[in-house]
Amino acid sequence: MCSSDKLKSIDSYFIVFAILLPKDINFMTYIQLTFVIFTDMNTKKIFAIGIMSGTSLDGIDLVYVKFLENNFHYFEIVHAETVAYSKKWKSTLQKAMYFSSEDLALLNTQYGLFLGELACDFIKRNQLQKIDFIASHGHTILHQPEEGVTLQIGDGQVIANVTKQQVVCDFRTQDVLLGGQGAPLVPIGDELLFSNYDFCLNLGGFSNISYLEKEKRIAFDVCPVNIVLNAYANQLGVEFDDAGTFSSRGSLNTVLLEKLNSLNYYKEKPPKSLGLEWVKEHVFPLIDRLETDVLSVLRTFVEHIAVQISRVIQKNNSVLITGGGVFNSFLIKRIEAISGTEILLPKKELIEYKEALIFALLGFLKLCDRVNCLSSVTGAKKDHSSGVVFLPEKQLSKI
Repeated sequence: MCSSDKLKSIDSYFIVFAILLPKDINFMTYIQLTFVIFTDMNTKKIFAIGIMSGTSLDGIDLVYVKFLENNFHYFEIVHAETVAYSKKWKSTLQKAMYFSSEDLALLNTQYGLFLGELACDFIKRNQLQKIDFIASHGHTILHQPEEGVTLQIGDGQVIANVTKQQVVCDFRTQDVLLGGQGAPLVPIGDELLFSNYDFCLNLGGFSNISYLEKEKRIAFDVCPVNIVLNAYANQLGVEFDDAGTFSSRGSLNTVLLEKLNSLNYYKEKPPKSLGLEWVKEHVFPLIDRLETDVLSVLRTFVEHIAVQISRVIQKNNSVLITGGGVFNSFLIKRIEAISGTEILLPKKELIEYKEALIFALLGFLKLCDRVNCLSSVTGAKKDHSSGVVFLPEKQLSKI
C-alpha cells in the first residue's frame, strides 16, 4: 500500500471512529481499535499463488492468497479457480508411472512449462499486480517412501522462467531423505490455520486426516477415495459419481467389504501414507476378483471409505472436511451414519481450495526458514523446512 493510500485509509477509519465515539464506544475501546487498525496497516502483506494437482486428476487448483508477515495464522483467499485437464494430459499423467527415466525427465520439463503457462493465464485473467512467490506441489508420479522414492513433476526452474516469479516446489523429497513418508504435508496448515477443529479431514484422491494428540500433530492417509471411485465411474462413461448417484443404486458386497477392511495397511500405526502404486497392487485386483457390477463396486467402496474414516472420527462433531469427495453426498451420509458424527460443511471455496492454500503456506514458511514439515506426522528424523526455491532465469538458488 502506498503512502497516499495509507493516509486515505487512516482518514476513513478516524471519520468512522469520530462518528461512533460520542455515543457508541468509550475512549478505551476507541484507543484499542485504533491500535489494532494501525498494527494491521503496518504489517507487511504477502501475496502468493498456490498450485495443486491431486492424484484423482480432477484438475489443477490455483489460488491467489494473502498472508501477513510474522503472522502464520492469518490467510485470505482472494482469487481461486480450477483448470480441468485435457484428455491428453490426463492420459499422459495416468501412464507416467511406467515411463523411463528419460521420458520422466522430459515430462518434468513439459509439465513445468504447462504449469507456468497456466499461472501466467491466472495472473492475467485476475489482473494480479503483486506476487511475492508461487508455490507449486506439482503432480505426484511415484510415491514409495519405504524405498526412498517420491517424485512430483513440474520443473520449478521452468515455472520460474515462464512466470518471471520466485517459485517454491518439491516439498516432499527432503522429508523422504530424512526417513519420513513425505506425506501428508497439509497438517502444518491444519495446525496453524484450522486449530479450532478437533479433526481436519480431506477427501481427495486419498483421504487424509490430522488431529492433535498429547500436544503433537498426528496425521496419515486413511484410505483411497476418488482415485478408486473415479476409476470405476469412468467405466460408466462419467468423470466422477456426481453426488454418489451411482453408488447409492448399487448393492453392498459384504465379502469384498470385509476383504478391503482387512488390508494390512489399516492395521499399521501412523506415520503412514498411500500412493497409486499401493492401490494398483492391493485394491484394484481385489475388487476385480470379487465384484464385476460397477454400481456394486461403487456402493461397496463408499462403505469401505466410511468405515475407515469412522474408525478415526467416531462421535466427534468438530470435523473440518474438505476436498472433492465432499460433494459426494451419499458418501457424506454414510460417514455420518457409521461414525455418529454430524458433519457441517464449510464454504465451497475452502472445500475446493484448502490444499492449494496450504501449499502456498508451505512456500511462505520455507521462505521464512520456518518449519513446514512435522516429524510427528511424517516420521522424519526431525521437524524441518522443506522445499526448493527457484529464481527466474537463474539456476537453483536455495534448498
